[in-house]
Amino acid sequence: MANTEKVRLNKYLSQSGLCSRREADALIEAGKVSVNGRTADPGMKVSDLDKIMVEDKPVGRREKRVVLAYYKPVGVTCTEKDRHAQITIRDAVEYPVRVTYAGRLDRDSEGLLLLTNDGDLINGLMRAANFHEKEYLVRVNKPISRDFLKKMSDGMLLKDLNERTRPCFVKEEGKFVFRIILTQGLNRQIRRMCKTLGYGVVSIKRVRVANILLGKLNPGDIRVVAGDERRELYAEVEQASRRPDRKQGNGKTQ
Repeated sequence: MANTEKVRLNKYLSQSGLCSRREADALIEAGKVSVNGRTADPGMKVSDLDKIMVEDKPVGRREKRVVLAYYKPVGVTCTEKDRHAQITIRDAVEYPVRVTYAGRLDRDSEGLLLLTNDGDLINGLMRAANFHEKEYLVRVNKPISRDFLKKMSDGMLLKDLNERTRPCFVKEEGKFVFRIILTQGLNRQIRRMCKTLGYGVVSIKRVRVANILLGKLNPGDIRVVAGDERRELYAEVEQASRRPDRKQGNGKTQ
């Protein structure tokens, strides 16, 4: 059934799963969006009854926003299409609504991955300037020292990226295991940090993103994020988006 409620065009494009609102604004400003055969104006309101096109391709109706917590197993690659990847997210996740990942985990890491069809939520979670927390349990190949914990928590220069890591929370959990909470996502950051200090990573498991916990999920399991848990997630993302930008590091995976 068509949704006749009118909303701003950028919100409609986001709710259709096409892109974030910011990306929608850019498309509209570039004249790449039309409504009922006419070039769209910024700020105009539309509903499912309107014929909306982006770069001459029709936009589907708005879908109900879905947020999923997925336990990504080792071996699954966070990509939609990659001929070199043995198993992609698209191969591994079957869900009635098309969703994609909000923040990546590299193929050799496991744990919590948030999946959604909400472009604004994806954009908000992946912006390093928003300082959303991501928590990991990491096993390394030799005993953890106090010096290692201090240097990890103080931040360090990753020479191959020419980026400095932000100070972060690090706690020893066992002779070879530590817990770390990051607020940035430099490419393969944890692995690069450990390597800089002469340690090899045996395994990485992400156990939390913002307020969402991995909990009792097993590899390959999916659960719907709903109720207070979901409202808290959206509230955090909304609040972070209103803060002035702080110095940020860019990146994608751990």
